[in-house]
Amino acid sequence: MGTTTFTRKSLGLETVEPALTPTPTDKATTLPKKPRLSTGKSKKRDIPEGLWTKCPKCQAMVFDKELDENLKVCPKCSHHFPIGSRERIHSLVETCTFEEMDAKMTSVDVLNFTGVDTYASKLEAHQKKTALKEAVVTGICKIGDERAALGVMDFSFLGGSMGSVVGEKLTRLIERATEKELPVIIISSSGGARMYEGMFSLMQMAKTAAALAYHAQQRLPFISVLTHPTTAGVMASYASLGDLILAEPGAMIGFAGPRVIKDTTQAELPAGFQTAEFLLDRGLIDAIVQRTEMKQQLIEYLNFLSVRKKAAAAAS
Repeated sequence: MGTTTFTRKSLGLETVEPALTPTPTDKATTLPKKPRLSTGKSKKRDIPEGLWTKCPKCQAMVFDKELDENLKVCPKCSHHFPIGSRERIHSLVETCTFEEMDAKMTSVDVLNFTGVDTYASKLEAHQKKTALKEAVVTGICKIGDERAALGVMDFSFLGGSMGSVVGEKLTRLIERATEKELPVIIISSSGGARMYEGMFSLMQMAKTAAALAYHAQQRLPFISVLTHPTTAGVMASYASLGDLILAEPGAMIGFAGPRVIKDTTQAELPAGFQTAEFLLDRGLIDAIVQRTEMKQQLIEYLNFLSVRKKAAAAAS
C-alpha cells in the first residue's frame, strides 16, 4: 500500500510568531510605581511644645497664652493649675508697689545631710530651676488702697517646704507688719516641714505662731490663703491661725496623707475629706475664692478689717 503525502500550500497570509524574549532596546523601560494604599489611620499631628496645655480635669486643650491671661485657670472647667510666687504677686499687688524683704537670705546645710543627693546640691539645683533663693517671697505692698505685708510660698522650690529660712522670713514679715501696724496676708502652698533640717525646721512652727500671737495682741488682722496643696507642718502652724481663712477651689488641705490617717484611726474616711469644699462645709475655711477673683476679694476684706484703724485715725 502506497503512502499518501500532503503538501501545505502557502497563501502568503501567515504571521510570524513573536519571540518569547524581547529584543534589547537602547532605552531601559521603567514601569510606573504602584501607589501605596492608605491604611485608614490618620496621622498624629505634632503639636509644638509651649503652645497648648491639656487640662487634667476636663481634658480640653487650652492655648497657653489664654491660660496665662486667665492666671493659670482653665477657661472651660475652672481647674486651677499651679502658679509661681512671682506670678501670683504680680496678679495681686498694685504696679511697682511690692518691696521685697530678705531677698538674699538662703538656707545652709547645718546638719550636713547626706543621701542620694546632698542638701546643698538640692538647694543649688532648685535655685537654678526656679530663679528663687527660697520657697517663700515676702515683702510690703499695696493691694487696692491698703498697704499690707504679703508672703507667698512657691511649691516648685523643694515642695514649698518650710525650713529655717522660710520660717525666719515669715517671722520677720509678721514682726515688720506688727511694727508698722499693717495687716498680714500669707498664701501657702507647701508639703510641710523640710526634712533636711530636722528639728530646726520643726522649730519654725512655734516661731511663726508666736509672731502671729504678738500681731493679734495689737488687734491687727491676719488673712491666710490656702492653695493646692497645703499640708503637714505648715497647715499645723501659721496657715490655720488666720482671722480669715480663704482657699482656692479643689485645694488639698490637711495634716497627714489619707493612708496614714486611715491606718492610725482604723476608720473609713469620707470621700474628699481633705478638699477645700469639704472643710468649708465643716467650718475650718471661711470662703473659697477663685484665683481670678482673689484680688478683689482681698481688697474688700482689707477694707472691712481696717475700719477700726481708720476710725481711730479719724478721731485723732
